Amino acid sequence: MNTPKLLDVVALTADLPQYNLWRGQVGTVVEILANGTAFEVEFSDRNGRTYESLGLRPEQIMVLRFEPAPPDTKAEMVTA
Repeated sequence: MNTPKLLDVVALTADLPQYNLWRGQVGTVVEILANGTAFEVEFSDRNGRTYESLGLRPEQIMVLRFEPAPPDTKAEMVTA
């Protein structure tokens, strides 16, 4: 259920201080890399200006949901 798709809104699950990005920052998947084993995520400010874009592994991001999950959905345990 947490497999990112193109244009999904995601949040970081870990700090990336070398890029000045912190857990919880929100970005958009703009490219699927290495057959889905990595994702190019673009981080933009409130005015839509990109301030960082980098490849991330699935365990470094989580897909944000804007609708309730279907009743038969099983929760996934994610660890960082």
